Amino acid sequence: MPEARLQTCVYHILRYTPNLIRDEWINIGVLLHSPERKQFRLRVLSEEEEVARLRRLHPEADLAIVNALQTEIEKRIAEHRDDIAGYLSKLDETLSNVLQLSPQKGLLTEDLDADFDRLYRDHITPPRARLRAGLETGMRSALRTRMNDVFRSAGVLNRFERGFRVDEFTYRGDPMKLDYAYRRNGIRGFVHALALARDPGQAKVLAYTAGCIRARLGSTEFTAVTESEPRPDNERHQFVAGLLSEQQIQVVPLARLEEYANRLRPNLH
Repeated sequence: MPEARLQTCVYHILRYTPNLIRDEWINIGVLLHSPERKQFRLRVLSEEEEVARLRRLHPEADLAIVNALQTEIEKRIAEHRDDIAGYLSKLDETLSNVLQLSPQKGLLTEDLDADFDRLYRDHITPPRARLRAGLETGMRSALRTRMNDVFRSAGVLNRFERGFRVDEFTYRGDPMKLDYAYRRNGIRGFVHALALARDPGQAKVLAYTAGCIRARLGSTEFTAVTESEPRPDNERHQFVAGLLSEQQIQVVPLARLEEYANRLRPNLH
């Protein structure tokens, strides 16, 4: 790996600490900063299994604080865009008593987004060992990692808004975030990873969310990225495909994602 292509970053793990005396915590997010390129990445847990794990370990966890954390930090980062490092050095002082930052660690990276996703998987994603046909399935994080790679190669990743909050369109406190949002020719677009091998309930949530957003916005379009084409001989696949079709959510399998990204690129704002 050529040394010139590497950039130095720093990262922190966000911790939820409901009892300071016992000094017990659970990791809830990752914060990554590249001072050289003034790039910043933040992701706080929001997936159903991630929130469920937090509830299991800390039944009295204040989810309102956790849900508001990403928006609050991103807002402050925008206000301190010229001195992100200075803001991060004082962030610990401004967090709630139940929230803490891990000690800062350094990272040399060639691909900031890929390493950010890896850090999130390593520190936040609940451990799982479900295998099907020798392959690990049902992992939205794996889908998102591949989506990031394709969108980056197609030159569209930096035009997307990542982690689009939907509570403005559904109900206050809704933790769901759509993976990507964009604008093109007066249309608001949304892209979300959806694993066919998982519980079809995830497709129901996406369909419901799309309906709520359409009721509030004029022109919209939705895309679900899946690990494969829905199989005609698989009842679960056909249920998901039918549900998405009713809500006018197009399905794009990973095999056709590059083609989709290239088609989208010329009209993105």
